[in-house]
Amino acid sequence: MRFHTFGNESGKTIVLIHGMLNPWQIWQNVSEEFSEEYYIVIPELDAHTQGESSSFISVEDEAQKIHDYLTENHKERLFMICGLSMGGRIAATLAGMQGITAEHLVLDGAPLLPMPKVLILFMAKTYISIIRKSQKRDPKIIESFKKDFLPERYLEDFLSLADYMDEQSIKNILSSVFSAFQFKKYDDSCRILFMHGTKGNESVSKKAAIKMKEINPQTQIRCFDGYAHAELLSFEPSQWIGAVKIFLEEEKVVNHQ
Repeated sequence: MRFHTFGNESGKTIVLIHGMLNPWQIWQNVSEEFSEEYYIVIPELDAHTQGESSSFISVEDEAQKIHDYLTENHKERLFMICGLSMGGRIAATLAGMQGITAEHLVLDGAPLLPMPKVLILFMAKTYISIIRKSQKRDPKIIESFKKDFLPERYLEDFLSLADYMDEQSIKNILSSVFSAFQFKKYDDSCRILFMHGTKGNESVSKKAAIKMKEINPQTQIRCFDGYAHAELLSFEPSQWIGAVKIFLEEEKVVNHQ
């Protein structure tokens, strides 16, 4: 795992955690928007390191590494943790760890519910095939990437991580991400925004959001109708940033009343 830092070192800290098969650069627009006021930390997760091999063991292992980095650098008091898809699962785990406090937790499409093993095996075969073909620069995969997965500007970043991603890490990611999540009651002072779309497998995220709100009533759920999993941040980052800013501004309004 690597860590990329930007912004105001004297400001409060924001942690941005990317999803599976996402390059860390997916957070570029968000980082630029918040870096004037805040200190931005973006982990480059294991199995996603560009230009070198690294192995993904589990969500808990990734969260522990981020936890250790933050505490070692005296950044354990966080203004906000944001997690996209798999990164949302890691973010939700990190926010519940001892020694970490977060004023805000933003989850986008976080898979916090278990999936059938048969489906996990099918997904593993699919993702392994995608990585193999990406490593061979298969034209159909490249075209599909630009159309359905991420904007073309992230293509080289994706290929740089795909070249070093191993099959066991893919299997570990899926088995860990889609295992049962131990929902926790966060401190009431930790405001939560759970975002999700409506297309494809976003029904899982919707159910996870409802479960999160049952346990943490301070959770706000924001549904983006017609959007697929992680599509908003990937293709319309300005709209994603706008939704998060509204969420943050609501607290300021309440505090001034």
